[in-house]
Amino acid sequence: MHNTTLALNLFSSFFLCGLIWVIQIVHYPMFYHLEKNRFSKYIRLHGYRISFIVIPVMIIELLTSIALVFLASQYFYFHIAGLVAVSIIWLTTFFVQVPLHNQLAQIRSKFIIRKLIRTNWIRTILWTFKSLLGLTILFFMI
Repeated sequence: MHNTTLALNLFSSFFLCGLIWVIQIVHYPMFYHLEKNRFSKYIRLHGYRISFIVIPVMIIELLTSIALVFLASQYFYFHIAGLVAVSIIWLTTFFVQVPLHNQLAQIRSKFIIRKLIRTNWIRTILWTFKSLLGLTILFFMI
């Protein structure tokens, strides 16, 4: 059970880390170049479609992060740090990123796009940190 939980946790963290880097470096900066007349529709479509990918994997990561704190005696502090990172990611996602996306769905604003990109660095750094924790655990397990 513990190994399956760890494997699901590591997979979800690595997947989300890769995805957030693509969004941060490629996807969000392209918002500046979208046609004004299609901008709001594109943002809504982005939110709708990315949710099918991100939400299930984020839920898996959160649940397995919680489980590892209770199941794994080995690397306990790594799992606590991972859960803290995931918790901050969730808070940032739903209290910062989602509202910014909602604003952009209403009005095209370079200021809001800049804010979206700047604040998304929080999630990018935390998912990178979470993935590095996972790699560290894997290294010590070998």
